[in-house]
Amino acid sequence: MPEKCPVCGKGHLRPGRIREEMFGVDLGTYDGEICDRCGESFLGASAMRQVEERAKEVGICGLASKVKIARSGNSLVVRIPSPLARRLKLKNGQ
Repeated sequence: MPEKCPVCGKGHLRPGRIREEMFGVDLGTYDGEICDRCGESFLGASAMRQVEERAKEVGICGLASKVKIARSGNSLVVRIPSPLARRLKLKNGQ
């Protein structure tokens, strides 16, 4: 019997092809498991290593970091980490 989905607890995981995307960049399609009820997808350790390698190749590895909200006078300011700002080609004052 197929494994139950850890997310919804009702569906069963079936083998499938999963397209991975990060920051709008297509990282490829990999073998994994997909819940037949909620559609949640899961990749194994080998596929995850391939996704990480691909993310490094295209220069987006490590961009998923937290942003901070700060106060400046009466306004709130979003602080964007510099690697993410460079990737998005953001400039001061935009």
